[in-house]
Amino acid sequence: MSKVKKGIYGFLRGSFLTDESAFKNWKIIIFVVLLLLIMISSSHNADKKVIKISELNKLKRELRAEYVDVGTILMRMKMESNIREKAKARGLKPSETPPKKIQVTYKK
Repeated sequence: MSKVKKGIYGFLRGSFLTDESAFKNWKIIIFVVLLLLIMISSSHNADKKVIKISELNKLKRELRAEYVDVGTILMRMKMESNIREKAKARGLKPSETPPKKIQVTYKK
């Protein structure tokens, strides 16, 4: 067998973990595994945050639409014609005499 084939065969058998310099290899492998776990964890946290942001944006759009609807209803309720109809239903009618302006003068 050639040297390359022996190297690949030895790698597949896992001899790099059992030979005399295996302690160095184990340190590196454990370090890489820890880095991978941290990367996977941060990826999941980022995905959760993206989902939460999209839910909050959807809620914001719904609340804004509700705000506009309530504002429209309020503006209709404040219209003079609606107020006149409600006052008429209660037996109130507009005054026939115009209001008088009261002026207050202060004397020193």
